[in-house]
Amino acid sequence: MPGTPIDLHAHSAVSDGTESPAELVASALEAGIGTLAITDHDSTAGWAEAIGAARGTGLTIIPGMELSTNYGPASVHMLAYLFDPLNGAIITETARIREGRLHRAERIVERIAVDYPLTWDDVLAEATDDSTLGRPHIADALVRKGYVTDRSAAFESILHWRSGYYEKYYAPSPLEGVRMIVAAGGVPVLAHPATHGRYRPMTDDVIRELADEGLFGLELDHRDNTEEGKRELRRVAARYGLEITGASDYHGDGKPNRLGENTTAPEVLEKLIDRASGTRPALGETPSSGPRGSDR
Repeated sequence: MPGTPIDLHAHSAVSDGTESPAELVASALEAGIGTLAITDHDSTAGWAEAIGAARGTGLTIIPGMELSTNYGPASVHMLAYLFDPLNGAIITETARIREGRLHRAERIVERIAVDYPLTWDDVLAEATDDSTLGRPHIADALVRKGYVTDRSAAFESILHWRSGYYEKYYAPSPLEGVRMIVAAGGVPVLAHPATHGRYRPMTDDVIRELADEGLFGLELDHRDNTEEGKRELRRVAARYGLEITGASDYHGDGKPNRLGENTTAPEVLEKLIDRASGTRPALGETPSSGPRGSDR
């Protein structure tokens, strides 16, 4: 069985974290994590490195992704676990999302450059070759140039959606996202759904529809969820038979979130694994713990 504590939401430099997948694994081991999900935005490019780094350490890796979706004016993130990374629809749609993010980021930089000496090369310098490039990399460039103190300050000012520089990007609807993840043998969970009223337009009926299509759970134990929102969504989860997960949403130095600050119950992870058919956890047993499980 995968070990505890269980942290089901963490990012590497493949998307907007500051650590490589191998460094992310090292940080998880240092933090005493037993099971870690790698959930980069719209990308599975970090899976192989993370699984390789965890091999023989005792750390279980849950291959995953944070899929971008849009619901009206709101950006809604969908955690996708244990899906088939070779699924054609997943490959096509995430490539389209990443392309949309890239061009949207370029346009945002063009707008910012009118008021701040910022270039596209400044932003590219903050990303790795496999990164899903987006606003966090713009934020890092703004920090490096000295215009803001850190990423959080960038998102609260220059990169805020009310700043005039913001622009939306293409993403499927949450319903399309759930259907796509389920069709790829994966397990979808709505990420941090009570973040300062962010998903308030998603009514009970909308969440019920997602549940009917295979939504597994709600990530309620997360530092950005409001207490009022969590209380209401726990009632919604009970009403529609949804599980409750918890995670750090770790980004290395990119956010103050720390590995293991919120975790998922072992029995919930067991249900999640039982529901999945796309791929399996990578069990990074130590040499004395028996044969290793699938890490496909």
